[in-house]
Parts: sequence; structure tokens; C-alpha cells
Amino acid sequence: MLNRRDALMGLGQFGLGALTLPGLLQAEAQAAPKRGPRAKSCILLFLWGGPPQQDMWDMKPEAPEGIRSPFLPIKTSAPGIEISNQLPLMAKVMDRVCLVRSVTHGSNEHEVGVYHMLTGEEDPQMRIPRNNRTRRNHPGPASVLSCLRPSAPHLPSAVTLPRPVMHDGVKYSGTHAGWLGPQFDPLELPDTGLEKVPPPPQPKHGVEAVRPVWDLGLPPGVDAQRLVRRRGLLHLLDTVDRRYQTDPIAAGVDAYRERALSLLTSTGTKRALDLELETAATRDRYGRNHYGEAFLLARRMVEAGVRIVTVNWMWFRPDGNPLNPWDNHGGTPAFGNVSGYEMLKSEYLLPSLDRAYSALIDDLSQRGLLDETLVVAMGEFGRTPQINKAGGRDHWGALQSVALAGGGVRGGVAYGASDKDAAYPTEDPVSPADLLATMYHAFGIHPETQLFDSENRPHALSLGRPVTGLFG
Repeated sequence: MLNRRDALMGLGQFGLGALTLPGLLQAEAQAAPKRGPRAKSCILLFLWGGPPQQDMWDMKPEAPEGIRSPFLPIKTSAPGIEISNQLPLMAKVMDRVCLVRSVTHGSNEHEVGVYHMLTGEEDPQMRIPRNNRTRRNHPGPASVLSCLRPSAPHLPSAVTLPRPVMHDGVKYSGTHAGWLGPQFDPLELPDTGLEKVPPPPQPKHGVEAVRPVWDLGLPPGVDAQRLVRRRGLLHLLDTVDRRYQTDPIAAGVDAYRERALSLLTSTGTKRALDLELETAATRDRYGRNHYGEAFLLARRMVEAGVRIVTVNWMWFRPDGNPLNPWDNHGGTPAFGNVSGYEMLKSEYLLPSLDRAYSALIDDLSQRGLLDETLVVAMGEFGRTPQINKAGGRDHWGALQSVALAGGGVRGGVAYGASDKDAAYPTEDPVSPADLLATMYHAFGIHPETQLFDSENRPHALSLGRPVTGLFG
């Protein structure tokens, strides 16, 4: 690939406006042969709650007070791209990252945003709050790839860590296979095995969230031989999926059970889940908390052959119930009623993301995996331009930034642009459907590909258009 510095020198005749993706792509295309998308696996980092674009990826230092972030922009390894000074480690890997700064949709509701971003679809019948996923939902990317690009038989095609997006036991629409059927549901750890710890201390002391136990939930006293003999997993699966037993597509449950059984007894799966096989230095680099562990586990799983790993960024209350910490309005009792900016500076948000994300990109690069692993970091929406009275920002579907790396995506560039307040896209708006079509394009899957439900009815995979200019 053409060196960014050489490309930028070649763009001098175009002036400052050339520091945008179209101009850079044109210069690189003249100096290097075209290379297409080449993803074989995906790590989807879902920053649940809505990360603030103005404080992370799309800072507006010239914006007026009350809109301008108290954080400062810093230069990165990608010429012409600046990000927040709260992300110094991520700044070092931006030469391998593409920032899409113009993702937009029309809702400020968590449930609607999660479903729209994960499926590209809108559901006018969605129940708010606490919508529950059903088999009439459109499948998310984990299930689409499970169907169209399955892993080897002894491995799961899709895994969700540490839990699906959920509140009080209600799992959000868009987090499973929907009408594709349970045989394409991502593998989810059981809702047990959480080590309860005290609530988070004040931000200056950091926070240690509840640490998941990374296993597949074998019942106490049930070893692998006994499991094979008695199909002991059936009880666990019945507990998780009992509500689907009367579904028209319940026939797919048997295939799901057999796949899960083989996973529980697979040496490859067990090794992928064993973080003790990593060096202490690697574990320290990712972070010794459940965010760093989940990112590291995602790398181990795609390296073992899992097609897609979704890491949902969540914080666990002492009772094990997950919360969405990126919802940084400020004044949230569970987080000590601190301001939104104190939340961002706490270990459960920017510091841990900075450490784990940069470690993931570096690790994939050093292992020769980044070229074939698409890494996508997004939330359900962005945050308001105006800083609220609690020192945070509120829900804002009109604009968010999404980071893509690997899988054939060009690094060190930004696509799209926003207005002076990072409120609305001004160049190249990207819808959730477009973003998903782009992800599928990375795997060589056309958005018009047809999927069939349990009654053999055809559905278009996506109504979006892939942003093909990100590749090459």
C-alpha cells in the first residue's frame, strides 16, 4: 500500500481539502494495484449506550463553549487525523483505522438504535422500553455470517461476549438470528458465572467491573464424557431457549443443540477460551479487566477460526445485571451520580477502551491477522452537541462516528464529515443499512443476497449500499 506521507505529498496540488478520503484514495490508486475486500473473520465491538463522537473521534475544537469538548485533540499516526487526548494509545494505531464520521439514523431511543444498527432495519412494532427479541426480527451480522460464511464444524461461527445487549433479563432485538432460526444464533455464555464485586469507586480510583468466567457453563459435576453420554447440555439450552419451543422454526433447535454439544467437548474451543495460555505481558497490554479480557478472547477466537465475535461493552451491577456505561448523561446512581465526563475518564470507559482497542489492532497486525479480520467499533447512536447540566451528553441518532480496521479497509483515512458542532453529516451520510452492507462487502457478500426464513420466504440481506471506496 502506498505510504500515507507519499500520498499526501502527491495531493499537495489539491490544497487542504485533499486531506479527505476521496482525494487520498485517488492518489493511492495511482500508485498501487487495486485490492479488493478480503475479510475472513470479524470482531464487532459494540459500545453500548452511545459513545460521544465530539469527545472521541470527531472533535470540534472551534465549537462554542457548551458544545466544545473539555478534552483536547491530538495528532495521530494518520496524517491529518486527530482524535481525543483521552485516547493516546489509539492515536498510535490510527494509520490502520478508517473513521466513518457520518453515520446517521433518525432515532434517539436505545432499543430502536440497537436494532437499526445491528440489522439495518426499523421495526415499527418495537416495544419500548425493554424490547425483547423474537423470531420475527431481522438477523444481525453474527447470524448472517453464521449462515453465509460458517466456521468449521467443530467451532462456533458466532460468539457473543460477555452477554447480549440486555436489561433485567430482557435481550434486545437484533442480537440473534431472528427469522433465520436458532441454528444460526450466536453462541452466548449462560447468565451465570459472574463473580460479584462491590460497586465502582469514584473515577479517580478506577473501577473493577464484574469479571465474567470465560467458560461455556458446564453444570457442576458434569464432565465431558458424562455430557456426551447424557446430553447434559439439554437442560441448559432448554433454560435459555424454552420460549422458542413452540415456534414454527423450532426444528432448528436440534441442530443448535448438537452444535453447542460439539463445542463444549471441542479441544479447540476450550483452548480458545483459556486466557492462561497467553503471556502475562499480553494480558497486561489488553488490560486486566473484563473489557481487556473480552478483546483478547475475541482475538483468540478468530485466530482459532471463529467467524465473528461480538463484544458488547457493558458494566455489571453487583447483582450481575448489565448496564450500558456509554450512556454518559451523567448523574446516574449506579455510577455514583458523577458527571458524564467523570464517567468517560473512569476505567470502565475511555482508559480501558484506549488500552484494549490499541492492543487488539497491534496484536492482530503483529500476528498477520488484521488483513483478514474486519474490526468494527460502533454504538447505537452518538451524543448531543450540547453538554447537559449533569456534565454529559444525551442521545443523538443524527450522527455518530464508527471505526473500521482490517479486512481490506484502508487505514489512516476519514470518510464523511459533519458540521461545526458534530451534530449532522455534511458529506457522504452513511445509514445503518449502508454500514452493514459495507461489512458484508468485506466478506464478498452482495447486499442483494437472498436469505430464507423458516417458511422459505425470501428476504433481501440488506437494503443498503456498501461504501466500496473504503476498500482497495
